[in-house]
Amino acid sequence: MDIRSTQAAQAYGQATRSALSPPTREAPQDQAQGAFADAVRSFTETVQRGESTAHAALSTGADPHALVTALAQTELAVETAVTVRNKVVEAYQEILRMPV
Repeated sequence: MDIRSTQAAQAYGQATRSALSPPTREAPQDQAQGAFADAVRSFTETVQRGESTAHAALSTGADPHALVTALAQTELAVETAVTVRNKVVEAYQEILRMPV
């Protein structure tokens, strides 16, 4: 069997499945909420990973390189969260200054 015909058959199968399944279109607000939830989840996981690595390094003497890497990632995540918070506060204050 020719490789090109195999690829064509696979593409046809994928097109058929996508044509038969109903499209899932999320509203822009739902997409934004999902993106925000993912960002919060990622931030939480990064901080928890940093805490567990720090605890392991202090109690069992784990790899110091892993500790430094985890702390740097945690610091970056916290700085990013603070920057986002500051931007949200700025936007809120700007809305409050708008004449009604």
